Amino acid sequence: MSIGFIGAGNMAVPIIEGAIKSGVFKAEDIVIDSNRSRAADLHARLGVTLQNGLISLIRACDMLVIAVKPNVVSKVLKEAGSELKGKAIISIAAGWSTEALINAAPGARVVRVMPNTPAMVGEGMSAMSKAHTLTNEEAELTERLFSSFGRAVWVEEYMMEAVIGVSGSGPAYAFMFIEAMADGGVMKGLPRKAAQELAAQTLLGAAKMVLESGMHPGALKDMVCSPGGTTIAAVRALEANGFRGAVMDAVAASADKAEAMKG
Repeated sequence: MSIGFIGAGNMAVPIIEGAIKSGVFKAEDIVIDSNRSRAADLHARLGVTLQNGLISLIRACDMLVIAVKPNVVSKVLKEAGSELKGKAIISIAAGWSTEALINAAPGARVVRVMPNTPAMVGEGMSAMSKAHTLTNEEAELTERLFSSFGRAVWVEEYMMEAVIGVSGSGPAYAFMFIEAMADGGVMKGLPRKAAQELAAQTLLGAAKMVLESGMHPGALKDMVCSPGGTTIAAVRALEANGFRGAVMDAVAASADKAEAMKG
């Protein structure tokens, strides 16, 4: 089976790399438009196949990944027209519901997926909508593809905007937290480079503990908080400044914006 990528930007590249590295797809079975800015590099570096133009790409593939900006999706689908009939389409564009994709690409089988930028380092988190119209084989292949550069889960369609609020936008919250922790370290005398490394590795290790232990984050937090100790004093300072409420508001704001963008 061959798969074509409409778009070759920051999200498409790690998906392609993960697919090849994991063996989900052979490099020669991955097709991109030769007119894309990164096409020549991807062909030389990874051995993917090039096709000249959108229509040629679609005709050469069984599955397609729409990896362009949300505001460009409508133009792409309109240009593709009836060529999409009978194809399996994976959309990673925010703001495009499964229903909107079905209406815009009649005769195609579709699935909506929301990955995130840590895919670029092989630690992505992707959510796939259960409202898809793929065959069982195509759905299984989609799960394998998005698991090739991190983790992937199936969720109900109505949950997809909440997914955007948590994992889609979430890396930005994490980066801000790391930056703030590092700033605090610098304020107390640490060199910037050391403070940033300490903060980033700490967040990475804490996340791994949550995923691998299966314990509730609150229980893991309690393990660090000795009675009358330094950590419980820090936790109180975070709570006094509305830390949890601010994060919850951020997730809700992102989800609300995603809902407003839906086609």
